[in-house]
Amino acid sequence: MEELRIEENGNLGPIDSSRVPRFAGAATFARLPRLDQVARADVAIVGVPFDAGVSYRPGARFGANHVREASRLLRPYNPALDSSPFANAQVADAGDMAVNPFNIHEAIEAIQQDALDLTADGARLLTLGGDHTIALPLLRAASERAGEPVALLHFDAHLDTWDTYFGAEYTHGTPFRRAVEEGILDTEALSHVGTRGPLYGKRDLEDDRRFGFGIVTSSDVYYQGVREVVAKLRERIGARPLYVSVDIDVLDPAHAPGTGTPEAGGITSRELLEILRGLRGLNLVGADVVEVAPAYDDAEVTAVAASHVAYDLVTLMSELPAGGAR
Repeated sequence: MEELRIEENGNLGPIDSSRVPRFAGAATFARLPRLDQVARADVAIVGVPFDAGVSYRPGARFGANHVREASRLLRPYNPALDSSPFANAQVADAGDMAVNPFNIHEAIEAIQQDALDLTADGARLLTLGGDHTIALPLLRAASERAGEPVALLHFDAHLDTWDTYFGAEYTHGTPFRRAVEEGILDTEALSHVGTRGPLYGKRDLEDDRRFGFGIVTSSDVYYQGVREVVAKLRERIGARPLYVSVDIDVLDPAHAPGTGTPEAGGITSRELLEILRGLRGLNLVGADVVEVAPAYDDAEVTAVAASHVAYDLVTLMSELPAGGAR
């Protein structure tokens, strides 16, 4: 069956929804071409169906396809940024990484290698999780490609800098502690945004501060406002290569019920999107959107939010130079 796609500036774009109904056809992200349908990709979108690192509700292994399904409604022009991401750059869906669900160490190694392969020709990578464990191998790959430690902007209800769970060093609550220990993060440019909720003790915050993280809580976003928060983040990040990691539970459960460890009092989807848009022009080398768990979602509320977060991240990436993955 012929695919009727939009093509602009030599880039193969999404299926034309004015000629093919949005609810028909394969659910790639935003109905974009698969990686094997294009000669190169400046921005590659890949799923990682892995949730063996969760400490509470499982199900994020099904998150990537849930987000893809909700992304059918995305359109080629982003008015909030006055930008056409699929015309700016060749964007393609690279499918899913095949990782071992029974061996977390093997899975981490596979994710790192797949990320390196997808970015070998200069593409920028947006990853759909999956649980937050996957951020560690993705950061390893991003740092290796950048040739230096990267700045990290981490949106989450939680710190994810704990040491171990049940003696396990690699879980969805430990990736950024491991990343600091491995020297792949620039400790002068680390930020959490949207944190809230109970902790195990005050030492959690003391450890986090010792690692170099600055914290913008969900209450800070509310009282200070988006513009002040963005200004502080941009000053902290500067010109460094930046990796953005978005745990969807940064949003209040009213905006994202479909996640494994929800916390009350989160930011809104509008606030998250506006903060992301405020990062325009920064050297965004990679990003992920994780912890979408479809079993707890209602009417695709979480998936719709996640798909728009991913769309804005793709838009930011599309405006930056890239060599392209083949």
